Amino acid sequence: MSNVKVRFAPSPTGNLHVGNLRTALVNYLFARSRGGHFMLRIDDTDTERSTAAFEASIRTDLEWMGMHQDSEDRQSERLGQYDAALQRLLTDGRAYACYETPEELALKRKAQLSAGRPPVYDRAALKLSDDQKAAFEAEGRRPHFRFLLNDAEVAWHDMVRGDVAYHMSSLSDPVLFREDGRVIYTMASVVDDIDHAITHIIRGEDHVTNSAAQIQLFEALGARAPEMGHVALLAGADGEGLSKRLGSLSIGQLRDEGMQPAAIASLLARIGTADPVVPQPALGDIVDGFDLSRFGRATAKFDPAELAQINARVIQQLDFAAVETDLVAAGVGGGAPFWQAVRDNLGTVAEAADWWSVCTAPVTPVIEAEAQAVTNAAADLLPEGDLPADIWGDWTRAVAAQTGVKGRGLFMPLRLALTGRQKGPEIAPLLSFMGRARVIERLRGNTA
Repeated sequence: MSNVKVRFAPSPTGNLHVGNLRTALVNYLFARSRGGHFMLRIDDTDTERSTAAFEASIRTDLEWMGMHQDSEDRQSERLGQYDAALQRLLTDGRAYACYETPEELALKRKAQLSAGRPPVYDRAALKLSDDQKAAFEAEGRRPHFRFLLNDAEVAWHDMVRGDVAYHMSSLSDPVLFREDGRVIYTMASVVDDIDHAITHIIRGEDHVTNSAAQIQLFEALGARAPEMGHVALLAGADGEGLSKRLGSLSIGQLRDEGMQPAAIASLLARIGTADPVVPQPALGDIVDGFDLSRFGRATAKFDPAELAQINARVIQQLDFAAVETDLVAAGVGGGAPFWQAVRDNLGTVAEAADWWSVCTAPVTPVIEAEAQAVTNAAADLLPEGDLPADIWGDWTRAVAAQTGVKGRGLFMPLRLALTGRQKGPEIAPLLSFMGRARVIERLRGNTA
């Protein structure tokens, strides 16, 4: 086991969608590819929106994906650590109390923007006297606390973006605690990462600016910042952001649509890289080829249609044992032989039930008038007894010899008569599941 340790830190304020699952997956694959440690941290300090149901859903999705954590923690059980860190920063002069209301801060930002200046907090709170602070307290105001940024450049080598640098004068001193005493992500995340000995932080590029401030916060708390990598965010196939589509791209929704976890992982592990997506039947196979350095800075596009194609290719690689439970639950019989007969024509495992119905439930045959001679001959020449797949060649050659019809003119009428459909799996291995009596009836034009 290496010393690599990463974390996935979801807030249980909603269901996982492809965007934040990608963050989890990249962290998981990075850890596993290096023999490292994958931690699940529940960022549940938002008590108004965090729910047990959302947390349960997150755990269900990660388990379904096969992304098992090595350890876990939750922020709601670590409030004392955040308070202690704040006191240290206050003592060291790196945190300060502010008494502006949200409305007052909004007016300041509006005035700065109107004057053509960046909306950076003016540090007016640092100029307050003790008497002014006492007066605010007396009128019922409670302070929020900010981190005092050093007026310096913060630079680091990003694992995805390369060399990154920000001058702190362009940023507002970040809020650490709200006036209601609730700790802010900026603070809680850094304290957690220190205490949990996180070595690499891999997250979306929307955190780049936040990372610059947090690097100073790590240092102010006596720690060295972990290595960082900021992955480009996902957009839809049309290039637009996913924010309005997250309901339809939740992991639960994709699961209900029949998407395989390996298909989702295969796509998300390569999306945003120059490498082709290689459908893999198991998460372990994806680990072997994972390389964070392959991710580019361009916005990555997630296309549900591409996922559907990958899903079909993954299904083609699944053996019967991997799907047996689902097939039995759906009432699909035939065991491994039936699965092998139909899997190459499935978009989802659930579609196997449709072809089982074609084989075992009444089907109305489709027989054009000019094809009736072919289907009648096929009925007459059908061998006695069982119908193993290997009879197909001799049987259809006999029909061709009698009718003079070959190729598509022979095989399409047989397919339409036996299945009622123009496309689907090879007919030969399906004959045994239909049974001789049903095959003859359908060839005669009868619903059977």
